[in-house]
Amino acid sequence: MMSLVRLLGFTTLACGCVTGHYREVATNREITYVEEKGSTCTQQGHRRNHTLAPARAALNVLTAKAS
Repeated sequence: MMSLVRLLGFTTLACGCVTGHYREVATNREITYVEEKGSTCTQQGHRRNHTLAPARAALNVLTAKAS
């Protein structure tokens, strides 16, 4: 089932993967998706268009806020 989400920002992880941080409008829950897998990433849990656990999503290097 799909839900409406609002983009909060993007993050580049230390492994090179780019994640998008979203807020689900209906439940106000925050979700982090892997948008692009880094070319040198060896983490099997980083799969494009899949969610990340909150502990893994906190390992960021660069963050950009959506305007």
